[in-house]
Amino acid sequence: MKNMLIISALMSFTLMSTSVLADWDPDEEQILDGQAKQAIKAMKAADSSLQSFFDSAAGYAVIPKVGKGGLGIGGARGKGVIYEDGKLTGMVTMTQLSIGFQAGGQVYSEIIFFKDKTALRNFERGNTEFGAEASAVAITEGASAQSNYDSGVAIFTQVQGGLMAAASVGG
Repeated sequence: MKNMLIISALMSFTLMSTSVLADWDPDEEQILDGQAKQAIKAMKAADSSLQSFFDSAAGYAVIPKVGKGGLGIGGARGKGVIYEDGKLTGMVTMTQLSIGFQAGGQVYSEIIFFKDKTALRNFERGNTEFGAEASAVAITEGASAQSNYDSGVAIFTQVQGGLMAAASVGG
């Protein structure tokens, strides 16, 4: 079970993009902000050492609910918000497409920390791609204490439900 969670947490060619859209909905932003705060609270409860990332990061993106599913061909999608200096500054959409051995579905929360303003600004420019070497750390007590930034980014996930087995590549 733990291996399946780790495998499903690997982020292969995940496309992230920030959105400032003509159909921007302040109500949606407010709802996502509330959901993001709940996801942060749940992740901190699961791993108290995660607080050090909140204290030191230049900013972070929170995607409170990512839906992921697949049977041979798979995908994941979620919407969230970006915070800089603890203040909501924008919205984000995450989309992942993959192909390979995979079966099942799950919902998880994700937080992406940006070590410095340069990493945050690169992300905000849009269409940031995380390569096959980028991986997410599944939240368990003390997991973040052993984690570091990779190219200015650190990714953490917490499964909310479902089961997914995957060994795939995507874009």
